[in-house]
Amino acid sequence: MTTSYIIDAVRTPRGRGKAGKGALSGIHPQELFAQVLKTLQRRQGFDAREVDDVMAGCVSQVGEQGANLARSAVLAAGWPHEVSAVSLNRFCASGLQAINFGAMGVASGAMDLVIAGGVESMSRVPMGSDGGGQDGNNTHLRQSLFQVPQGISADLIATLEGFSREEIDAVALRSQKNAARAIEQKRFAKSLFPVKDPFTGAVVLERDEFPRPDTTAEGLAALKPSFVALGETVSGPKGETLDQLALAAYPHAKAIRHLHTAGNSSGIVDGAAAVMLASERYVREKGIKPRARIRAMTTIGSEPVLMLTAPAPASQKALRLAGMKASDIDLWEINEAFAGVVLQTTRTLGIDPARVNVNGGSIALGHPLGATGAMLLGTALDELERTGKQTALITLCVSGGQGIATIIERL
Repeated sequence: MTTSYIIDAVRTPRGRGKAGKGALSGIHPQELFAQVLKTLQRRQGFDAREVDDVMAGCVSQVGEQGANLARSAVLAAGWPHEVSAVSLNRFCASGLQAINFGAMGVASGAMDLVIAGGVESMSRVPMGSDGGGQDGNNTHLRQSLFQVPQGISADLIATLEGFSREEIDAVALRSQKNAARAIEQKRFAKSLFPVKDPFTGAVVLERDEFPRPDTTAEGLAALKPSFVALGETVSGPKGETLDQLALAAYPHAKAIRHLHTAGNSSGIVDGAAAVMLASERYVREKGIKPRARIRAMTTIGSEPVLMLTAPAPASQKALRLAGMKASDIDLWEINEAFAGVVLQTTRTLGIDPARVNVNGGSIALGHPLGATGAMLLGTALDELERTGKQTALITLCVSGGQGIATIIERL
């Protein structure tokens, strides 16, 4: 197997994921991803006919995000009909999984040029629109394993780890401060491009819309926990609440302490991102200079009730594949699905928090489900170049109990 090279990475700004209110809510998700494709082509000047495949992660694949969104985005971009495309879903890891699959394709020699990333319009296709819930409503599966919503799992993790509300909120405050600094210093400028109305050509959004730079510790502390009522919802076959179902798997927790709020959980936004991946052969023949290479990539499963603890073992697995230790990684992008996930992963791996999410994360910037993994990789790449550092590890937790991790090395 040969090397997978990263040639470029681009993303849209993240728009607020509220119908009629977010700046991107008027843009069809196919058009969002089409603009990513066109931006990559404009920046790199490749012939679209050379693209062996386009891979797009998308979580809620229904309605406007159904019908193989990636293929329609290729057509919306005006690319030749010979360019194939596929949409895929590994929940929150979908964007990074698309990149990993693309990297496998070019490293194997089966492909030379792949565009991979993801998109999610949470304002137009709200989370849960596919009706699948946690388990596709499989009543037989529920007899042996009842999976609870992620918010309950996040609070269960915080309970089992003994995290305090202050520790959880501190992660959120740091995310907001880091994002505010990154925006002020234009650290996202290299990957970011303005989204335009596909009909008029007018710019609708050119900077991330979700961050709240005026966030304070006091303001975060005043927010009420988000999942108390959800935990009290009766959902079990014997009249159990969701909290009781979670505690049945972890009785030593005794009671779930609900600590996650709207302020220390990821934000609902719209956005799209993609990475251009090329083989050694393509790089050599075209005489282009890659920005980085994929050094390792992996996925792993974890216990599906607790669900969100797999970033640590996924990272450890990727590090083993790369022949590295956690201390060898210069920058970490740990998706901020919930503050407790970042805290649990950081502590488990013994990572210096100063290396984690240095430009903020999904708490401050938002989490466009299918696109986030691709956005995190692009952010890590830009920061490696800005600081002259060498390696970054990108990892995300995944619904149903999975984790993903990718290590990139700057060239």
